[in-house]
Amino acid sequence: MGSRPPATGAVGGYGHRVKQKRWQEITEWPLTVAAVLFLAAYAWEVLGHLTGATAAIAEVVINTTWVLFVLDYLINLLLAERRGRWFTTHLFDFIVVALPILRPLRLLRLVTLVSILQRRAGAAFRGRVILFAASSTALLLFVASLAMLDAERDAPGALITTFPQALWWAFVTITTVGYGDLYPVTGTGRFIAAGIMLGGIALIGVVTATLASYIVERVTQQDETTDKRTQEQVRSLTDEIRQLREELRQHDTTRPPHSEHGTAAPDKGSPGIGRGPSGAT
Repeated sequence: MGSRPPATGAVGGYGHRVKQKRWQEITEWPLTVAAVLFLAAYAWEVLGHLTGATAAIAEVVINTTWVLFVLDYLINLLLAERRGRWFTTHLFDFIVVALPILRPLRLLRLVTLVSILQRRAGAAFRGRVILFAASSTALLLFVASLAMLDAERDAPGALITTFPQALWWAFVTITTVGYGDLYPVTGTGRFIAAGIMLGGIALIGVVTATLASYIVERVTQQDETTDKRTQEQVRSLTDEIRQLREELRQHDTTRPPHSEHGTAAPDKGSPGIGRGPSGAT
């Protein structure tokens, strides 16, 4: 009988996964560079309060990076094994490329940079995960400060009108302190505030989970060390007992025989031992 040919669907699905993974590996660094360029252009536009030709240049860079993110999303969707399932499981990626059409939400594009960092640290050790969390937190602080300043600066009755104020607000918000001295007054600003609040909760969760993992690992290592020492001590005691038994066995085979009353039997071949006077010749 001939061998059964491989299932076409399984082979095709595997090919799609390989192509998608290969595409992600190829575009990883270009997308990282695009995200950094976007951040630089947006920071330049917001902090410099650009107008005229300089503002147009910054907008060109920002829109070009957005086009790159859209192309990456569409190609990943086309290379997916099950496009409908991939779309439903990557709705946040869709939001990242769809919502930035609105000016106040354009900084959502930087989630691409965070996702790339997460992809590189996903299978890493705890130390690299901590580094990823710290870098993501710093990025979130800077991005939220820019977004809040952009949204609040020209609003009537705004309290956040300078970058130091925006940075202070972002810091006290992400740490869940919330002094209340500065707060957003616009709808966009409150939306950004909600996002950074959730980011603060996630940061606390990462720190707590990392600390708990470290404690559990240390306790486990200590238990393993203690168990190993205990096993070595038991093995040593077992060897000593075996040696003692062997020595006792050898002693029993070499000692003189005993009489019924527990005293050594007399040596009849020796003169004057065990004989009366009448026995002398």
